[in-house]
Amino acid sequence: MTLLSSPSIRRVQRVRHDLRIRRLAVSRVQRISPGFAAVCFAGAELADFTSLSFDDHVKLMLPSAAGEPLRRDFTPRRFDAARQELTVEFALHGHGAAGAWATDAAPGQSVTIGGPRGSMVIAADHEWHLLAGDASALPAIHRRLEELGSGQRALVLVELADPADERRFDTAAQLELQWVRNAQQWLAALRELELPRTEGFVWCAGEARTMATARALLRSHHGHPPEAMRVSAYWKSGAPAFHEVLSEPAQQP
Repeated sequence: MTLLSSPSIRRVQRVRHDLRIRRLAVSRVQRISPGFAAVCFAGAELADFTSLSFDDHVKLMLPSAAGEPLRRDFTPRRFDAARQELTVEFALHGHGAAGAWATDAAPGQSVTIGGPRGSMVIAADHEWHLLAGDASALPAIHRRLEELGSGQRALVLVELADPADERRFDTAAQLELQWVRNAQQWLAALRELELPRTEGFVWCAGEARTMATARALLRSHHGHPPEAMRVSAYWKSGAPAFHEVLSEPAQQP
C-alpha cells in the first residue's frame, strides 16, 4: 500500500491499497434487528486483508438468479484477522437484490469481494465528530463510534424508518444521538444542529439527492469548512449499484 499524504501536513491521510479479488464463503449469519443482518465471510484469502477506515468500501460480487453477479459496495463492518473473518451488514427492508440475497444467505455459500482500493483515514482526535446518514450509513457510523475514545464528542443523526431497527452503540465517546423517520426530518434536524465552533469533522452518507442538500446546508447554513467534511452518496433512488463522493477534503501538496 502507498501512503499518499503525510499526517504532519494534513488531518486526513489517503492510503492506496493494491487491488485484490478474494473468493470467500459465508461462515455465519446473524439477524441484528428485523431489518438488518450481519453476514460473516471467511477464507484464507483474507490473510492480508486491510481496512484502515470506517469509510472504506469493498465490492461484493454476489450470485444471482440471472447468472450475472450482483456488484454492490459495502462497508467492512468488522474484520477479525485472527479468525480471517470479514463482517458486512445488509439492510433487509425494501426490494434490493443484495438484501434479498442476505435474507436467504447460509453458511457455505460462495462470494467474491474486491478491495478496498483505498482508505481515507480521518484523525480520531478531533474535538467532535458529526456522523449522519440513513440506514445505509449505519455500519460505518457504528464502526466509527467503536473507534472513538473518551475524549471525543460524537453527534449522531440517523434516518431510520422502523423504530425496531434502532440499535445500541458501544462507544467510549460522549454520544448525542438522534433518530428520525424520513429524509425531510433528517434534513430539518441537520439544519437545526448547533455545531460546536471548535475543530471537528463532519461525515455524512446516504441517498444522493438528500446528501446533495446536506452538503449545501453544511457549507452555506453552518459554514463548515470543506477541508473538514466528507459527504458521500451511498445510493440513488432508482439507480442500482450507485456510489459517489459529493464532498471531501481537498488534496494538498
